[in-house]
Amino acid sequence: MARILLVKVGDRPKTAVRVQEVLTQYGCNIRTRLGLHEFASECDERDEGLIVLEIVGGPEEVEKLRSALEAIGNVKAVSVEL
Repeated sequence: MARILLVKVGDRPKTAVRVQEVLTQYGCNIRTRLGLHEFASECDERDEGLIVLEIVGGPEEVEKLRSALEAIGNVKAVSVEL
């Protein structure tokens, strides 16, 4: 089973460092990381990013990481199991 965490990062200039700190803290649980910055259309001036994470471990690890990311503010994380 693949455990995926989709992370939408808003206001990247203010949140990116804190998001990176959390990802580093949970680095042993992250097998794959794909970052897409400013994924919105070119006509949209929002400063957002999308991070796709493949998580190693059980649902409890995913939930801990998701909660830590959402505690930052301007960050939304959703877990998916495939």
